[in-house]
Amino acid sequence: MENNLTYTRNGDYLIPDLNLTEQPQRPLGKYGRMRKAYLKEHRPILYNQLLMTEKLYPHLAEIDETANSRLKQMMPRLAESAGATEELKARDPMQWVGLMNTCKAQAEEILLAELINS
Repeated sequence: MENNLTYTRNGDYLIPDLNLTEQPQRPLGKYGRMRKAYLKEHRPILYNQLLMTEKLYPHLAEIDETANSRLKQMMPRLAESAGATEELKARDPMQWVGLMNTCKAQAEEILLAELINS
């Protein structure tokens, strides 16, 4: 068995010289963090596999980006179907805010089911 690793002696122990590739330093958004928590709790084998192959951060960033773009696409359609118009916003702002919050909650439930918890 060929060993291509180099080691550093630390007292009586040989510690392998392991280097990780450079990962982007862009922080994860809400949906990326939610996906990470889901993987950690419910799919630990997949989580560890992605972590060990250095594919976890790109996966989480992709999920976050996809979720945000899907949210931007869904919100206008949901708001229109709920009747949250500019006229309602001018006439009754509190009702408009309530409808928009409901639409956002619906969109997030869809995202959770389709992207985050799958």
